[in-house]
Amino acid sequence: MSNINRRTLIKGSLAAAVAGTSLSRAAYADTDPILLGVSGPLTGPNAQYGTQWKQGFDLALDEIMAAGGINGRKLAYTFEDSQSDPRQSVTIAQKFVSDPRIVLELGDFSSPASMAASPIYQRGGLVQFGFTNSHPDFTKGGDFMWSTSVSQADEQPLLARYAVKGLGLKRLAVLHLNTDWGRTSRDYFNNAAKEYGAEIVITEGYIAEERDFRSTLVRVRDANPDGLVLISYYSDGALIARQARQIGLKQVICAASSVYSPKFLELGGDAVEDVHVGTRYFPEDPRPEVQKFIAGFKKKYNGQEPDAFNAYSYDAMNMAAALVRIGGTDRRAIRDAFAKVKDVPSVIFGTATFDVATRRVKGAMNAELVVRKGQFALWDGKPT
Repeated sequence: MSNINRRTLIKGSLAAAVAGTSLSRAAYADTDPILLGVSGPLTGPNAQYGTQWKQGFDLALDEIMAAGGINGRKLAYTFEDSQSDPRQSVTIAQKFVSDPRIVLELGDFSSPASMAASPIYQRGGLVQFGFTNSHPDFTKGGDFMWSTSVSQADEQPLLARYAVKGLGLKRLAVLHLNTDWGRTSRDYFNNAAKEYGAEIVITEGYIAEERDFRSTLVRVRDANPDGLVLISYYSDGALIARQARQIGLKQVICAASSVYSPKFLELGGDAVEDVHVGTRYFPEDPRPEVQKFIAGFKKKYNGQEPDAFNAYSYDAMNMAAALVRIGGTDRRAIRDAFAKVKDVPSVIFGTATFDVATRRVKGAMNAELVVRKGQFALWDGKPT
């Protein structure tokens, strides 16, 4: 085949693809549900978070549909399992961008998985709504990257202030997931803790699949800290706390908001008693947005207590609905709607409005908690 024929064939294929996309958009204009794409873990080490996402999404969708949907149309989502693996999230991004039914994407769970796929969403003109992506560089990937997650640049200094200024800790051991998220969080925490006057006596990273932390904890014990800081998820954080207590470490433990879950209490048992946690969400908050969410969640899920990740996904679906009400089903109009949407009721933020410069929600709230008698409670303000 000649080069001219090849160019003609390619042009014809592209034209057919564009025509097919236009026809597909028209076909879905007024009949089928408005469809969102979700990229997140349903299997693998982070599978529990995908399950929690779905619970929050589904509760929000029940309420959205009860209120009339999106101008009478149904809002729905299709969930693709990425295992929170960057290789999988890239493949899913290619699928979503090429599917004309998808008007907005939510996810992925981890910032590295999301950021690997960001260039595809940016080139494809499809909003990537990373509602659990706290890496400060996530929203720098382009004007189609937006987030309702508090950046680690904001969150970790709050935890450092709690540990050093609040609890009076001066010699800290920091244990962190050895992922991009964990290392970035570590750096922001360590820098802030030093500014507050603390010394970081040892820093130890660990892989997500690690289960035996005893040799690490022996090194921590030898460094003689007065506090342990866990930049962990709830499953590994609970296991570290158990093993720390088993080898005789009695120091105060502080943990990032990522451990905040009833599962942390269940998995940690007595070992997580007196652990201090800073978090964006606390169910005893009397705000009506919080109490409505909790009551609805318990009713739908047979009395189950919701956690922060249920709240994040519930908020994200409600924000998606608010954006689609403004932007319709046009991908670029939805991107532009982030600058227009104002004071959306939010479990995490109270009301959510975006800072267009950072493409994140304005205003970080922090509840300082401690585990007392097997339950999270507001810290009483007394140093340890």
